[in-house]
Amino acid sequence: MSSTSTPRGHGPDHDSNHDHDHDPAPPVSEPDGAGAARRHAATALREGLGALGAALAAPPVRSEPLLARAQQRWVRLLPYVIVLGFTLVLLPVTVTVLTQDYKVNGAIAGALASAQSLPLLLALTQPLLAWRIVFAADVLGGFLIMNAPGLDGRSWPWTPMVVVGYLLLMVLLGLRESRRTLFTVWFATGAAGLLFELVSGERSDGINLLLFVLSGVALLVSGTLRERGDAERRLVEQETISEAERSRRTLLEERARIARELHDVVAHHMSVITVQADSAPYRLEGLPHPVRAEFESIAASARESLTEMRRLLAVLRSEEAAGDLAPQPGLDRLPHLVEATVRAGIPVDLSRPELAVLRQLADVSPAVDLSAYRIVQEALSNVIRHAPGARTEITLTLDANRLLILVVNGPPTERPAPLEGDGTGHGLVGMKERVRLVGGTVDVGPLPDGGFRVAARLPLLEKDSGTA
Repeated sequence: MSSTSTPRGHGPDHDSNHDHDHDPAPPVSEPDGAGAARRHAATALREGLGALGAALAAPPVRSEPLLARAQQRWVRLLPYVIVLGFTLVLLPVTVTVLTQDYKVNGAIAGALASAQSLPLLLALTQPLLAWRIVFAADVLGGFLIMNAPGLDGRSWPWTPMVVVGYLLLMVLLGLRESRRTLFTVWFATGAAGLLFELVSGERSDGINLLLFVLSGVALLVSGTLRERGDAERRLVEQETISEAERSRRTLLEERARIARELHDVVAHHMSVITVQADSAPYRLEGLPHPVRAEFESIAASARESLTEMRRLLAVLRSEEAAGDLAPQPGLDRLPHLVEATVRAGIPVDLSRPELAVLRQLADVSPAVDLSAYRIVQEALSNVIRHAPGARTEITLTLDANRLLILVVNGPPTERPAPLEGDGTGHGLVGMKERVRLVGGTVDVGPLPDGGFRVAARLPLLEKDSGTA
């Protein structure tokens, strides 16, 4: 004993020197890395709790009920029927179980049952607000029945009715809210269960974990269905926009094509005007100087107009439009068009006026002549694409001052090629634009026997008329 004792006056100095010699570091110091990690963890925890609080405190946005855009009335009423049925069952059953099994006061049981069941009806339009009410009522009910006389041997803190109503609410919530909101709700559900485990773990029978797992599954399934529906709806909207843009592009392409063809027609007449105005002073002797100056002005204006038209044509002409430089066809080329169509496997019958009448047609506006040819050409092209093998009849007749064009084909005898099943509408758009250009009318549509009809009426505009 005496050998191990040290004098009181020398012991502290000796011990401090000894500890100073052998301790590697003071006990209060710590590495800078561990302190930084703890600070980062505390900051992340505060930010996470702040985000959770912000999500829970966000004002609910009123939205339309589930299936509100369904066409059938019974489909729109189906969510109301299901939720109302659950509410009418859960409300009396919750009151009965709380009063008879858990021995809770009747007034308290009625208030809890109402707060846990009635907000389900609100979930059809404002699911997040309904969840806040139900979640608060469920947590409050857990604390109220914690010391209930009949708690022994029964579920706590969630009763079976709470689990059923909460899962229905999770489904309604998952079908309406975003993924971030669903995760927040699921996290809050697990946090509430953990709180009750910490408060009184011996009373819990594992229903906390069961509700946490089932609510996660309900949120996952319903949220996935909602996101899939949203994706399909966006796809349909995008397809609708694409179809509208495709139709608009088709219309613009046809208008540009018509403009190029009209350039060839108008450029011919402008060239004639230029040549006549330039040669007039040499062909007509004795013209006064003002008249010569007027002819020179006319020729200069015509050349300037041709230059501007060629500049505009360069803008309109696409890279694939090299073939448009060829002379434009007219009704006199219809037999060649019919012959080419017959070689493509389409039986075609052409009925047209006599040769003398065709010569009369040659005197009409080139725009009408070209438009009539293009209408027949587009009609035959549609037959080749959409009704291969169908017998086709082309009829050209004269009615007063109008040219009537009728192209009728029967049902197809062969199956259309897959790439030709759905066209972009160039033919019909081009027909309507050409007819509108010359002031005529057109009527297109299917026939009862599966065929198709194109009927156009074009005015016979004279070459020298103002309208032409």
